[in-house]
Amino acid sequence: MGFWVYMLRCHDGSYYTGHTDALEQRITQHLSGAFPSCYTFLRRPVELVFAQEVATREEALAAERRIKGWSRAKKEAMIRGDWDEVSRLGRSSFDPSAGSGLRTNGDG
Repeated sequence: MGFWVYMLRCHDGSYYTGHTDALEQRITQHLSGAFPSCYTFLRRPVELVFAQEVATREEALAAERRIKGWSRAKKEAMIRGDWDEVSRLGRSSFDPSAGSGLRTNGDG
């Protein structure tokens, strides 16, 4: 069983990053508003814009935390799959992605 780090674009244009071991189910929960206290509840509908499978829950959580620390520009470069730009933006200040190994797989 794999784990996922994922990013949603919310209706208000903001981004939400999370991790899960059941991606389709979790996206359905976000869309349906299953958790009223969740950031996405009042920002629906949401759209999956990035998903990356990783081997362990710890890797997924670590990737989620790194991405949450990124600038909007860096997140949008990742969504586009522009890894040169992600790298460039990471060099301009402290780089929380160092060693992340994140790469898009075309999903999302």
